[in-house]
Amino acid sequence: MSSDQLGPRARARAQTIAEIKRIGREHLASQGAAALSLRAVARDLGMVSSAVYRYVSSRDDLLTMLVVDGYNALGDAVDAALTDAPVDPASRFRIIGRTVREWALAEPAWYGLLYGTPVPGYHAPAEDTSAPGLRVIATLLGVIDSAYRAGLLDTPGADPAISARTAADFAAIREQFDLIAPDWLIAAALGAWTTLFGAVNFDVFDMYGRDTFADRAEIFELQIEQLLGLLGFAVPRPVSTDRSVR
Repeated sequence: MSSDQLGPRARARAQTIAEIKRIGREHLASQGAAALSLRAVARDLGMVSSAVYRYVSSRDDLLTMLVVDGYNALGDAVDAALTDAPVDPASRFRIIGRTVREWALAEPAWYGLLYGTPVPGYHAPAEDTSAPGLRVIATLLGVIDSAYRAGLLDTPGADPAISARTAADFAAIREQFDLIAPDWLIAAALGAWTTLFGAVNFDVFDMYGRDTFADRAEIFELQIEQLLGLLGFAVPRPVSTDRSVR
């Protein structure tokens, strides 16, 4: 239901919650998630601290709202970037990676809430955060699986030797995301997923050292190509790449 379809009271409540979340994001950027305080949010909103609890029950409730919104904002950015993208999976994989990096560099505090240091004492409720949190990995897995279905991947001779428990986990992933990828590709996709976000973390949180690389966008492109090789893509690197985001 859009805000235009709400009654005046519900619309006013939705607007107040949106303002609380906006200020909460500002505090993330200026003070960090661990210092987030509903009392401080209420002060900046111009209301008494007791009044804010009519809209947000606790600091953890606000953090959960920001986590859900963050995952959805990143998912929306990836979906939008893929709307007019080429159909070949390698190109779409590159676009997903670049979009995650661009969003993270544009929203470092928000990204940090999702993928950075855990907030002491806060545990994100799975029932609220799992679905939005899986959006990007679901898209990434779909691209990888589509490449396998199309016969675009160089396949190894055999699946890795894994335990029955890990095999069951891989089977559950296949069922959850409607994949046909074999165990070797699930393992490679896991490596690609964690390495992709690890590379973004190194960039966003300046873990390379400020003067180590003059062109971090190029470094990221090299990492993307290595991940495509890990997954079995036998494709040449594009002649030109978008390096507008440093």
